[in-house]
Amino acid sequence: MVKSDIVNYIYEKIGYQRKLAVVSVEEILNVIKETLEAEKNVQIVGFGRFNVKKKKERIGRDPTTGEEIVISSRKVLSFKPSRYLKEAVK
Repeated sequence: MVKSDIVNYIYEKIGYQRKLAVVSVEEILNVIKETLEAEKNVQIVGFGRFNVKKKKERIGRDPTTGEEIVISSRKVLSFKPSRYLKEAVK
């Protein structure tokens, strides 16, 4: 499923005008993106939770040469599905 599929679903099932459906989906995704950029969690009840986690700097190995390298610290996006979503997928 891609963004246009979601827009079409809203257009067909809910009856929004196509332009309004596009704006609605874009705004929802922008709010989620901006919240995550601010390093805050996004929790959608019944769906799941998006978290921004910080990974520390660590030592790793280059698999081709075996040489030790430093893996820099970074932020990682993670998603934890709700138990309702897990049950629905089973």
